[in-house]
Amino acid sequence: MTAPKKNKDVEADYALDSEQEGPSKTQIKNEMLAQQKLGESLIELSISELAKVPLDEELLDAVMLARRITGKKEGFRRQLQLIGKMMRQRDNVAIEQALSVIKSAHQASSAAFHKVEMWRDKIINQGDEKIEQLLSQHPEFDRQKLRQLARQAQKEKTTNKPPKAARELFKYLQQMING
Repeated sequence: MTAPKKNKDVEADYALDSEQEGPSKTQIKNEMLAQQKLGESLIELSISELAKVPLDEELLDAVMLARRITGKKEGFRRQLQLIGKMMRQRDNVAIEQALSVIKSAHQASSAAFHKVEMWRDKIINQGDEKIEQLLSQHPEFDRQKLRQLARQAQKEKTTNKPPKAARELFKYLQQMING
């Protein structure tokens, strides 16, 4: 006669059974939603960015169709599901890599834009001190032009006029810093 199984043996048997069953419904659904989100991020790209992503013709057609039917809620939802299904049938490593490159390029351009904005605001608010600091980092700037634009921007700010000089200063900084 065999001895009854202990709790640990039953737990071990259950663990083996669950490993053999494969992924749970929740895991499958989470994977499906992740692929659908990846497809949705493709729809949000511009045409030039989409050209940089390695898509086969069938998937590209589905993405372009989804871009055209964005106003129709139910049709768009079904198209997203179709794109998600198509994404699950493909190896998406190259697509994910291309999207991360595009995202990092966006972040870099955004960071450069904020850097120029920061310099413009500092020059307008703190004047010659920040101009000298900028010139120490970027000697290619024209000191006289920076001072002139800063004074005009300060004057426009105090008289509540449109910030024409501030915009010119921003363009000049952007041109010189970002090349």
